[in-house]
Amino acid sequence: MATEKHITSIGGQAVIEGVMMRGPHKTATAVRTPSKEIECKIDENGTKKRSRFCRLPIIRGCISFVDSLVIGMKSLMYSAEFMDVESDEPTESKFDKWLEDKLGDKIKDVVIVFSVILSLVLSIGLFILLPTIITQGIQWIFTKLGLRAFAESGAFRSICEGLIKMLIFLTYMFLISQMNDIKRVFEYHGAEHKTIACYEAGEELTPENVKKHTRFHPRCGTSFLLFVMVISIILYALLPGFNGESYSAIQRLLLRMATRLALLPVVAGISYEIIKIAGKSQKGCIKALTKPGLWLQRLTTREPDESQIEVAITSIKAVIPENKEEDKW
Repeated sequence: MATEKHITSIGGQAVIEGVMMRGPHKTATAVRTPSKEIECKIDENGTKKRSRFCRLPIIRGCISFVDSLVIGMKSLMYSAEFMDVESDEPTESKFDKWLEDKLGDKIKDVVIVFSVILSLVLSIGLFILLPTIITQGIQWIFTKLGLRAFAESGAFRSICEGLIKMLIFLTYMFLISQMNDIKRVFEYHGAEHKTIACYEAGEELTPENVKKHTRFHPRCGTSFLLFVMVISIILYALLPGFNGESYSAIQRLLLRMATRLALLPVVAGISYEIIKIAGKSQKGCIKALTKPGLWLQRLTTREPDESQIEVAITSIKAVIPENKEEDKW
């Protein structure tokens, strides 16, 4: 007898030898330790405290994006702790000792904040500032070739930046997917997707049932990043180019960077809303919109083995609420 499909809001992330799952009330990070045991840490989310403003469309997407970065970093740090268990008496540097003396128990919080800020800075530099700089250089070349009107058009500028972003992103994903350690993470990523798909299908969460399901999911973070790039191409095409003799090359570059950074929360918010719609429906144009993200997941996910699926099952079981109506997407 077929069971009704249950579209859940539960989502997750692969970590080092493990999976993090986030439900409506709890977040669980399950890790396969070097001794082959499964350790699972469960934290309360505290999402009930959010105001109406924080639940508004676009706004909730921005908040969710920052939350995902912070929680994801915490989960990564937790999983990394188990990988040091069997190392031979790790030596503590003077800098490590100084940090521990100055910060004490707060050292982990400081490291997490620093890591999130560093991730944002690197991402903004690589996927926003660098494409803007390269595009301005290409515009300069076209201008010298007598194609000034074409080079300074909003469509050319936006499409050029978008193509450069896509090239950088795809190259980056391809290169890291060739690393052995990352391949393991991508296998856990596949286990996360397959486990969520099994739960949404209303089947019992067993390794045998999970194996049957697809490792491609429309609500994946990979798809979200792809939407961010596409939405940014559209929105940035509407921005002023700051062309003309009243602006120097440096002023144009700085103004373009500033406007792109200012619109970044809007881009993230809109992308979140599209992912939210895609998670509920896979019909018509919505299905077509999610196809590129699903194709890209062929790079960012791999088929997991049974032991990895067991970790993902442990993680998701810890966050499923007693009332399953509460985790509906």
